[in-house]
Amino acid sequence: MLGFSNNASIAGGNVFILGPTFANTAQRLMAHAKRQGKSRILIVHSNDVPGQFGKSAIEQAAKTHGVQVVGAQPYALSVEGVSAAAQAAGQVVQSGAADTVFITTDATNAAMPMLLRQLPENGVTSAQVQFVGLTRWDVRPDLFELPGAEGAWFALPEKARQDSFNQRYAAAYGTAPHPLAGLAYDGIAAIAALAKQGRGDALSTRGLTSSSFTGTGGVFRLMNDGTNRRALAVATVRNKQMVILDPAPSSLSSAGF
Repeated sequence: MLGFSNNASIAGGNVFILGPTFANTAQRLMAHAKRQGKSRILIVHSNDVPGQFGKSAIEQAAKTHGVQVVGAQPYALSVEGVSAAAQAAGQVVQSGAADTVFITTDATNAAMPMLLRQLPENGVTSAQVQFVGLTRWDVRPDLFELPGAEGAWFALPEKARQDSFNQRYAAAYGTAPHPLAGLAYDGIAAIAALAKQGRGDALSTRGLTSSSFTGTGGVFRLMNDGTNRRALAVATVRNKQMVILDPAPSSLSSAGF
């Protein structure tokens, strides 16, 4: 079974998830942070299920790459909750304990612009620490105008491939693709690639985990535990514009995907 979910807790057995996972993104960004000399992470996360999953993914990635998590600051989904978290994060940063602040919040969540305003107001600035986002900030370019966004890092699939898929879909169907359309395409592309090789096990775990595939956002691979790895680019914000710092790799044969 190929599912559109990004929830790794349902993966395994005969279930493979195609959606981008927090674990995959955290590993990519943590590898980049390590190469840039970052070693002390403060996690700012929402006090809900997505926030807890994001926190766990960051902690695991930090462990993998030998980076220290110096603290985790949760916040309630309220104005008061975000304000309190920003103040607490400011105290940690001002003490010199952290060189990186990793934010789990979805870019479309109302808390994100609040954090990118209030963290700098509490002394958490890009001059002192590196901001890193676990989710795609490019889906909301208005965030780039905010003080905390300048110089921040986040990860995204290969944009040229995504744009190409969107254009081909629109040309064929006269409308923009549904957000899940790319995942559907990727699942069929994986099976088709195996079938084209003449493999009789194209619909088996052995076949689906035997190699990497090229999808709508670049190279991806289905793993034995039912999750996936996707090649991601690392982007930053410069002068209120997105700039690619480290392009998505063309294979998943090395670390730092």
